[in-house]
Amino acid sequence: MSGLIEGLPDAVSIRCLARVPFYLHPTLELVSHSWRAAIRSPELFDARQQTASSEDLLCVCAYDPENLWQLYDPLRDLWITLPVLPSKIRHLAHFGAVSTAGKLFVIGGGSGGVDPLTGDQDGCFATDEVWSYDPVLRHWAPRASMLVPRSMFACCVLNGKIVVAGGFTSCRKSISHAEMYDPDKDLWIPMPDLHRTHNSACSGVVIDGKVHVLHKDMSTVQVLDNAGQGWTVEEFEWLQGPMAVVQGALYVLSHWLIKQDKEVRKVVDSASEFRRRFGFAMIGLGGELYVIGGLIGPDRMSDIQPLSVVDVLTLGSERPTWRRTTSMTRCRGTILGCTVLRV
Repeated sequence: MSGLIEGLPDAVSIRCLARVPFYLHPTLELVSHSWRAAIRSPELFDARQQTASSEDLLCVCAYDPENLWQLYDPLRDLWITLPVLPSKIRHLAHFGAVSTAGKLFVIGGGSGGVDPLTGDQDGCFATDEVWSYDPVLRHWAPRASMLVPRSMFACCVLNGKIVVAGGFTSCRKSISHAEMYDPDKDLWIPMPDLHRTHNSACSGVVIDGKVHVLHKDMSTVQVLDNAGQGWTVEEFEWLQGPMAVVQGALYVLSHWLIKQDKEVRKVVDSASEFRRRFGFAMIGLGGELYVIGGLIGPDRMSDIQPLSVVDVLTLGSERPTWRRTTSMTRCRGTILGCTVLRV
């Protein structure tokens, strides 16, 4: 990486390049071999953090097209398409999707394809495979497999490590097993089991530095302390529905958008326009709530239609306002995975 910018030391040049938006990096690589090496170097991304130039991007995967992810740049309202996930599982679904250590991780899951004649699951129901996407090198790589194959499970990041718990294993049996992944060591280690399991999918959210695991149709929440040493069972009586954490607060989309604390519920806004919409993702980014993709219908006039639209609610004021941003350019329909990646 010698002589990146004439007249400047390379260390200074790297800090200059670090301020260039992520979506322009492929263009910068065309300047020279040395610029390509610099753009794909860990030093550049370290410099982005040091110069407060890091960007938070949304990562989204939908049922259509198969195994394809896109990144959304909220500052420039544009979509970036990633290389296709190279899993051999057709229509990988019911996986965990998180980001940590500067990478996107796609964990476990199984085939979302269904035989149109029999209605049976098409292929693998649960896998232990793990993939990571490196935005520096811009490619997917396999990582160490989970200890237990699973799908429809809770998946969160706690103190830089990935926690997975519950779900269903390959024999379609609900499990209580939990494990933790260290991205620096590429290693999974067992954790204490959940105290309770249920024959339903579960999900996880991190609130106040603690992992909360929720099973569908159960009022109890299982909470992992921030040291990761064990689970406690608490009665929260949380509403059922899509959930997202925005700036540390939990929001639930029911007939209304509700801000949910342990004992207090506050109506934030109407959600009547989403009553015919399902299969969407809901996620927080900055002080905003994103509702992405999904399906709509049917009604008397139309069949079920896949959506690529993105609706955003700006929170933090007495009168939150909705707006529609640029639609996904490739992905559409049921959202299978959604997370925030800092680059």
